[in-house]
Amino acid sequence: MYLWIKALHVIAVIAWMAGMLYLPRLFVYHSQVGPGVQSDTFKQMERRLSRFIMTPAMVVAWLAGLSLIIRGGLEHSLWLHAKLVLVVVLTFLHFYYVFLAGVFARDHNRHSTGFFRILNEIPTLLMIGVVILVVVKPF
Repeated sequence: MYLWIKALHVIAVIAWMAGMLYLPRLFVYHSQVGPGVQSDTFKQMERRLSRFIMTPAMVVAWLAGLSLIIRGGLEHSLWLHAKLVLVVVLTFLHFYYVFLAGVFARDHNRHSTGFFRILNEIPTLLMIGVVILVVVKPF
C-alpha cells in the first residue's frame, strides 16, 4: 500500500505545482488588462484552477504525504523536517494566490505586472529545495 500512496503523493504534488506555476502567470497577464471580457475570462480561469485543481491537489498531497511519514517511520528525519518547512511556506503561498485571485475577481488588483513576475518564481525555488531534500537527503 505504501507505494500506491507514494504514487498518489507524487501525482498530487505534480498537479499542485502545475497550478502553483500557472496561476501567477495568469496574474501577470490579467494585470495587463482592464475590466471587460478578457478580464472575465482570466477570472474564470483563475477560479477554476484554484478551486478544481490546485486546492484538491494540495489536500491530497498533504494527506498522502502525512500518511507516508507515519507509515514509513520518517518522523525523526531531519531532511523531512526541512522539507516540511518548505512545504508549509508553499502552502501559505497557495493561500496567498487564492487571496489574490479573489482580489482580481473583485477588480481590486493594485500590484504591477513586475510584482506577479517575481511572485511567479517563488514556487519554483521552493520546489527545487524540496526535490533536493527528498532525493539527496543531505542530513
